[in-house]
Amino acid sequence: MSPRRNHQNRPRPAERESGFGTPATQEWRGEDWVVRPIAGSAAGKHYRCPGCDQEIPPGVGHVVAWREYDGLDDRRHWHRACWNARDRRTSKVQRSRNAPRY
Repeated sequence: MSPRRNHQNRPRPAERESGFGTPATQEWRGEDWVVRPIAGSAAGKHYRCPGCDQEIPPGVGHVVAWREYDGLDDRRHWHRACWNARDRRTSKVQRSRNAPRY
């Protein structure tokens, strides 16, 4: 006799398979922002975080945020910690002398 299965065989949600989470709306500086988490497996390019001005390498989970009424061309990729600390960050982050300029 084969062992009994204790779980149902149901398909996983599409968000988990694609690596993109469900977008949520958050308010920041009086504007509504759409925030979508990105899994590390879905991150395939280098991005520059506007919160710390450091690079987000491929394979690292992060957050994509844009204003609710702006186009998708205005999306910004943030480290999760930087997005959570966005109120404590200054608006003009200065790079060090040795930082890359791209």
